[in-house]
Amino acid sequence: MLVIKKVSDIRSSEITDKQIYLQRRRFLRTAAVATTAGLIAPSLLIPTPTRAGEKLTGVRKSAYRVDEKLTEYEDITTYNNFYEFGSDKRSPAKLAHRLKTRPWTITVEGEVDKPGVYDVDDFIKPHTLEERVYRLRCVEAWSMVIPWVGFPLADVIKRLSPTSRAKYVSFETLYDPEQMPGQRPGLFGGGLDWPYQEGLRMDEAMHPLTLVGVGLYGEVLPNQNGAPLRLVVPWKYGFGFKSIKSIVKMRFVETQPGTTWNLAAPREYGFYSNVNPNVDHPRWSQKHERRIGEDTLFSPKRKTLMFNGYADQVAGLYAGMDLKKYY
Repeated sequence: MLVIKKVSDIRSSEITDKQIYLQRRRFLRTAAVATTAGLIAPSLLIPTPTRAGEKLTGVRKSAYRVDEKLTEYEDITTYNNFYEFGSDKRSPAKLAHRLKTRPWTITVEGEVDKPGVYDVDDFIKPHTLEERVYRLRCVEAWSMVIPWVGFPLADVIKRLSPTSRAKYVSFETLYDPEQMPGQRPGLFGGGLDWPYQEGLRMDEAMHPLTLVGVGLYGEVLPNQNGAPLRLVVPWKYGFGFKSIKSIVKMRFVETQPGTTWNLAAPREYGFYSNVNPNVDHPRWSQKHERRIGEDTLFSPKRKTLMFNGYADQVAGLYAGMDLKKYY
């Protein structure tokens, strides 16, 4: 279940510090191995230094967090769907270093009172950063629990002031085959119509759970996870789907926009892409999922929850809709 605490109930120590978390996990793994071998040498129990990323400052306590074990930083950053860097899960971590995230701009256009081209730092600056611990469920039937850092998309939309004609908001990823080799013709690069595009209905975009992500584990978002900013929509299939990465454009429109995977394979991927264990993918079941980091030979799969466990918060958005038709 989603535990929404009052901000006053959350101690500052509860905001996840990646360094402490990684050291604790490394310590426990080392101790377990040493105990099994009967070799508990003091040197083995000293946590090794971790690679430091750029720490985000001013991250406030958040009321949005699930009370579940976090997925390890290493798994989050090395097991990705980011097809702009290749279709293999490990390719983004290997190849995303070539992505330059500064300078970076976001173009805002369409049915909006404040269109323009915004520098990414100016785009982020007006917003208070907060950590939110969300479940993430991929359409491929695996999941994670991630401590994101970001700010509500609703706050961005209010600041940009869309007109009454704006019923949807669409998003676009950077198109640059020099930096993103997966966009080059041939192999997987020729299989999608680049640049990557996604969209949300306006009420989905304005929902308080919908987040603009700029970091994880208290640090700047790694390139392979969608730097410099991405969407996080926890009740929808994500990581390589509705949670679009490396955003360069927002467009406010009257009609439902096309989305990359829906255009490529409409029988398999719908516009809404809500997590729904009652609607299987044509090629596999969506009733269960494997949690990354727990998927050993003997680990049982988890039951997938309706709307990824956020039904109490978002089911009302889809009241009266046939969710098998609008998948």
